[in-house]
Amino acid sequence: MNAAPDVRTLQGMPDQKPPYLAGDERAVLCALLQYQRDSVVRKVEGVDDAAARRPMVESGTSLVWLVKHLAYAETIWFVQRFAGEDVELPDATVHDDDTVDAAVDLYRSTCARVDAIVAVASLDDLCVKAPDFPPLDLRWVLAHLLEETARHAGHADILRELLDGETGR
Repeated sequence: MNAAPDVRTLQGMPDQKPPYLAGDERAVLCALLQYQRDSVVRKVEGVDDAAARRPMVESGTSLVWLVKHLAYAETIWFVQRFAGEDVELPDATVHDDDTVDAAVDLYRSTCARVDAIVAVASLDDLCVKAPDFPPLDLRWVLAHLLEETARHAGHADILRELLDGETGR
């Protein structure tokens, strides 16, 4: 009978716990979204650029793609659909010259832009340009991007473990 591998032998980055807070809805949603954003970035830090570009599963998903995709998702949902700004969407395609640093810089600058939009809006404000959807408010968009980011943070956990054995949030 084969014993399960001892996962304690894997390297691990220090585990970051989510923020535990009680407060208003905006503060909780924003804090949890930021925690998930930081988790994604922590997963790609220290990874060689070529390894981070390499698809690790048959669907073609790579660490760089996840980061670029999340910048795209935040831009389309918060900047275009919610705020109604006419902006070019970031390219989520992975190119041979993509670097981890460039992908993280894109993501962080996107997050800063989104945070500025969220800071001045009400959770009850509706998306300005989302004609293919029923009326959606900022509360829904925050919750949606929280779950989208958490989902992809989990994917990044798995990809990073496949790459070099690093585990942890």
